[in-house]
Amino acid sequence: MHPATAVSSRHGMRNVKLPSTDMGRRLRATRVTPTSRTGRPLFRVLVTGRRRADGVTGDAMRKRTLGRSGLEVSTIGLGCMGMTDAFGQRPDRAAMIPIIRAAFERGVTFFDTAENYGPFANEELLGEAVAPFRDQVVIATKFGWNIDPATGQRLGGLNSRPEHIKVAAEGMLRRLGSDRIDLLYQHRVDPDVPMEDVAGAVQALIRQGKVRHFGLSEASVSSIRRAHAVQSVTALQSEYSLWTRELEAEILPTLEELGIGLVPYSPLGKGFLTGMIDATTTFAATDLRGRIPRFAPEALTVNLGLVDLLARIAQRKRTTPAQIALAWLLAQKPWIVPIPGTTKLARLEENIGAASVELTTDDLQDIERTAATITVQGERYPEELMKLSGR
Repeated sequence: MHPATAVSSRHGMRNVKLPSTDMGRRLRATRVTPTSRTGRPLFRVLVTGRRRADGVTGDAMRKRTLGRSGLEVSTIGLGCMGMTDAFGQRPDRAAMIPIIRAAFERGVTFFDTAENYGPFANEELLGEAVAPFRDQVVIATKFGWNIDPATGQRLGGLNSRPEHIKVAAEGMLRRLGSDRIDLLYQHRVDPDVPMEDVAGAVQALIRQGKVRHFGLSEASVSSIRRAHAVQSVTALQSEYSLWTRELEAEILPTLEELGIGLVPYSPLGKGFLTGMIDATTTFAATDLRGRIPRFAPEALTVNLGLVDLLARIAQRKRTTPAQIALAWLLAQKPWIVPIPGTTKLARLEENIGAASVELTTDDLQDIERTAATITVQGERYPEELMKLSGR
């Protein structure tokens, strides 16, 4: 069980006794004021671990290996996209570097970015942040969008032509300040370029020592198999969470068969599964969620049943809905490594704490029984973006 420090709700604050462990002695309770406008119980756990200034991680986090690749990473990674993109106003760059370094200090060794985030700005941010401990972390980035390599201008559509992949990789290495990319994904499958050519281009980069591992994102079973036949695929990065489970029918069995790891992005449903969003929530014009059908008020009203489920389990486990959502993912397969993103230290610590949450067989069966009664409403992306997935 995660050593919760405090649980808050509109019905009052309940302090939780810290465990008599070394970690427990290093934690401090923090009161948080709930913000729901509807009276829906909100929970937050803030966990403060040991800080280190000597380049060595403080609180150890268990490791996982992505499939049969031998690539070992922290049980929970950090998705960095939101530090420059996607959810409204762009955060202050100077404030994001300490967040990334705090993640490392707390045991995170797996960091995710992409050339399309910015474009380029996210890779530059991550490269600067991890420079003091570059050799102790795994950096994943992605190619695949049609971006001018010189200017960063988005030219529209996809581009996975081998010659473009080569140029894109050189730009990534420069922006990351690194001599290699640990895990290079194709961000979306390009229907105009045979998958064999894409895999072959990445294979050439691996042979040159510029890339260590090859990955795909939002790819179909057919694309995964075709790529893997040319160059072993280390990981698939796709959306997977309690409210996005399409992967379970065909993708997960294929990954298990081929020995490929899964890196779920948006493991907290773009914030929904934290319990901090309800049917009254509004989004800024620049926030992608405002365009996603699943976040429409009428859909949220139905989908909140999942949040109620997580909140109920969280109360029982003395933790938070977000931590239960992440712990559920971790319990599915030992080769699954979620990469929740955040721009706040408190959320970072909460997410990392999920690695210590133990869900029993009864807990998991309870989640499955209740989730089976809830039909999630709304697509997970606008129509034009959904067309790019599962190819």
